[in-house]
Amino acid sequence: MFLVQACSFKNEIDSNYYCQKFKLSCIQSNKVVYFKTTKGDFEVKLHGKNNPVTVSNFLENIENNIYVNQKFYKIINYPQIKFIHGGINPKNEVYLERKQNLNKTSPSIPLEIKFKEEIKPRYNYQIKSPNEIENLVNTFENGSIAMVKSGKNKSSSTEFFFVTSKIPELDGRYSIFGKIIKGIDILKKINKEDYIKAIEITN
Repeated sequence: MFLVQACSFKNEIDSNYYCQKFKLSCIQSNKVVYFKTTKGDFEVKLHGKNNPVTVSNFLENIENNIYVNQKFYKIINYPQIKFIHGGINPKNEVYLERKQNLNKTSPSIPLEIKFKEEIKPRYNYQIKSPNEIENLVNTFENGSIAMVKSGKNKSSSTEFFFVTSKIPELDGRYSIFGKIIKGIDILKKINKEDYIKAIEITN
């Protein structure tokens, strides 16, 4: 009897539960946003159908203008791939200055990963098995955007990063919630001196 109740409870912990917990309007559809940067503009498709909590949180950040005039604070260059980090680190004094406007109940949100054969995303669960990784809906590709980790099974509620190539070693370990669909060449030119002028929601 106890096992049945435990399984039932696990099934109830879905996107609606977390949207209510973090006071988010649960987006269940894909959205397109425009990043306006000092290097130029690019267009990103957000996977609201597969990552409703992560996308809803990101859209709320955009609506609260927390990314306006924010630098890409960390750029990591490797021969075959580049990592471009943006957003606000909760340990940063900018976060403390803007805390009242952030409307955040927590600096973290749950890790959110979607499988091809499952209706609902999995939460607070890092994927390690190669067999499971093959069934992921979203993997790291050229132009993917994901939330920065803030613990083993949690994502930052304000920090994100882009990658410029496939990186299967990280698949299943981050909430990948979108991808650049126009302007990938702009992303590849960004360096630490560049910043986000604004992000606009188009649909």
